[in-house]
Amino acid sequence: MVVGRREALNFETGSLTPEEVESIFNGLPFDITFVDAEDTVRFYSESGGRIFPRSKAVIGMKVQRCHPRKSVHVVNQILEGFRAGGRGSAEFWIDLGGRKILIRYFPVRNEAGEYLGCVEITQDITEIKRIEGEKRLLGG
Repeated sequence: MVVGRREALNFETGSLTPEEVESIFNGLPFDITFVDAEDTVRFYSESGGRIFPRSKAVIGMKVQRCHPRKSVHVVNQILEGFRAGGRGSAEFWIDLGGRKILIRYFPVRNEAGEYLGCVEITQDITEIKRIEGEKRLLGG
């Protein structure tokens, strides 16, 4: 589909240009990394304050090489659970420099249920944990 004069990616719920897709990913208040079905890093977002900095050198690298050796068995356990269909997510949280960091992994599947890979979402939840009461739309 063409939006204005630009090619767009078509989805069931609309269309976006590649620039819009990239800007959305980079504007989210969390970091996203996608690892394909062969455990290869294919994408990461470039949000302004990445919690764990990434280099473009990780693109095409096996995800196991991006983790400390002592945690590779956990990475493999999560990925195998996703592949087998027995695991719907994996979550961890750590304290890092006085901040609370939430790290979540989710399998990505196509409409037929076939495993396409997984997405890692890393978010600083320090301020979220402090929320109390209610705040209505644009309310003080």
